[in-house]
Amino acid sequence: MRTAIYGAGSLGTVLGAYITRAGEQIDLINRNQKHIEALKKDGAKIVGKAEFVQPVTALLPDEMSGKYDIIFLMTKQLENRAVVEKLTAYLADDGVICTMQNGLPEQSVSEVIGEDRTYGCAIGWGAQLEDPGVSRLTSEPDALVFALGALTEKGKADAHFTETVRLLSLMGKVEVEENFIGVRWSKLLVNSAFSGMSAVLGCNFGEVADNKVARKYAQAIIKEIIDSTEAGGVHIEPIQGKDVVKLLNYHSSLRQKISFFIIPIAIKKHRLIRASMLQDIEKGKPCEVEAINGVVSVYGRKVGVPTPVNDRVVEIIHGIEAGKYQPSFENLSLFANL
Repeated sequence: MRTAIYGAGSLGTVLGAYITRAGEQIDLINRNQKHIEALKKDGAKIVGKAEFVQPVTALLPDEMSGKYDIIFLMTKQLENRAVVEKLTAYLADDGVICTMQNGLPEQSVSEVIGEDRTYGCAIGWGAQLEDPGVSRLTSEPDALVFALGALTEKGKADAHFTETVRLLSLMGKVEVEENFIGVRWSKLLVNSAFSGMSAVLGCNFGEVADNKVARKYAQAIIKEIIDSTEAGGVHIEPIQGKDVVKLLNYHSSLRQKISFFIIPIAIKKHRLIRASMLQDIEKGKPCEVEAINGVVSVYGRKVGVPTPVNDRVVEIIHGIEAGKYQPSFENLSLFANL
């Protein structure tokens, strides 16, 4: 099957390099001209927790041609519907899109191409683009996990799903999930707490966990998500075999202290991740906080659960984008009245 990664930035460059290194052909597509030029000239250079250089096929969007059977979608969600509508011109009649975006993106994709042709994948590792063509893998090798789901049984039974599993397995462990919405919420729990605070404070995940005040607000974000999903009847799935709800939920001061103690241990393998939202802010680009912490706020209102810390994260990040604040630990004071 003909395959592409659309939006091959930090994560997509790593994934494409691994798949190509295994002997498969996959197109890496990105609108960043300098990045694509570097990939064409020097290949994908992976640094950090893995070190290798891999020649890859890289294209700008206007260099696309023909039809793809599988497109891994890794763009930001800011213009999701328009992006997916554009991609239909390059998608085979029975082709599928596997969205690997943050938040809950499957609905917007399926509204364009249908539920049977929409797959969702939650990525359990991190990376950041250091220079054109250079991506730093920031998660440990044993944490390279993909949680994959289909929206329908028909989609899951399709040969495209089997091929998607095979391709992702060339990089890491693929967990096929029955309760994929629960998986999405487990990833959203981590992203809201640590990506949100990483963007607010201008630091990596480990630094959020190490600072006790920052950790307190990350813990509060997690609690808001657990309470909201319980109210909405959503079962949050374990993360890499760990039941995060059982570990981190609390209804007493003792359990709250245990949860607080566990957080740095739980994030240990991903300490070096700097949120993609922070990377966007540092480049002067709008970030997708509305698709991460903003989704929690919207869902909380829907089920009648207050989400004041998630609300404040959205407010602060929009303030940073507007030039009102800078990513800094000084922003912790902006949570003080909650």
